Amino acid sequence: MSSRYITIEREYGSGGTQIARLLSERTGVPCYGKEILEKVSRDKNIPVETIEKYEEKATNSILYSVYLMSQMSAGNSDMLTGEGHIYIAEQKVIREFAKKGSAIFLGHCASEALTEYDNVIKVFIRCSNEDIKRQMIADTYGIPANEIDVVRRKFDKKRSNYYGINTERKWRDFNEYDIVLDSAAIGIEGCVDILEGLLK
Repeated sequence: MSSRYITIEREYGSGGTQIARLLSERTGVPCYGKEILEKVSRDKNIPVETIEKYEEKATNSILYSVYLMSQMSAGNSDMLTGEGHIYIAEQKVIREFAKKGSAIFLGHCASEALTEYDNVIKVFIRCSNEDIKRQMIADTYGIPANEIDVVRRKFDKKRSNYYGINTERKWRDFNEYDIVLDSAAIGIEGCVDILEGLLK
């Protein structure tokens, strides 16, 4: 059965963004990652940089998670924090993009936004080889070798916290995903080959 939507969560330095963009080029299916932030930025008249700071402030505190989920469930948006409002806006934008047709979504808890949609494949991309991961980070982002590990941990923590606070699930719990791909084992092209078959 073909799939209309692929949502991708990924480790920093796994090549997940590159995989998603290449998959989009090959299939002609649009890919939305930074485009989600840009649309929220336009809709809310908030700079993308400010939105990114809100995402970084998300905490994995259990009490905060319970509070945020209870306010959203009650439809009490006025009681949400700035981070909560940004999350709600991102979820709305993801659903707007999904209404246009098949799509690839990068991060932003897209699978949560599409829980009522059929044919959604949830993907996690990791890189099991630390040397390959460091090299990919250096090549992609130009980060000095002595800063790579610090930057990688920062971004993975941000993604994990943001996912956890907004879904009440663990980001690296591979049982949460339909497919887990290791870019170190099968390569960027190999990952794209596998995912391409789901969109044909």
